[in-house]
Amino acid sequence: MPPVPAGAGGMAGPSTLDKAKMGAMMGSSVGLIIGFIFGATNIIRFGPGPNGMLRTLGQYMVGSAATFGFFMSIGTTIRTESSPIMTEAFRRAQARNGRPLIMPLDRMRRVREAVSS
Repeated sequence: MPPVPAGAGGMAGPSTLDKAKMGAMMGSSVGLIIGFIFGATNIIRFGPGPNGMLRTLGQYMVGSAATFGFFMSIGTTIRTESSPIMTEAFRRAQARNGRPLIMPLDRMRRVREAVSS
């Protein structure tokens, strides 16, 4: 069964805030794992230091999760922005025959030039 288009049935796609939250959650998950790996490696190599093993490991994990989460939320939000030209072409194709239209590259250039001029 094909996926339901974002505009069908009164449903809307995720908002920009939802995309940012999703990216932050994914980045934080990856950051926790990477922080655990690097923190454990450094504790094994150099010892836990004056803060103790758990606090040192926690600092690595939280710092890595915050960094990864921040950049992943920004990247996910920016990456999911769509071009208005492509959105309009998709809507026209959906209205015409219910299937998405794949446009050749040279036609895309002509459409962009026509819209920009």
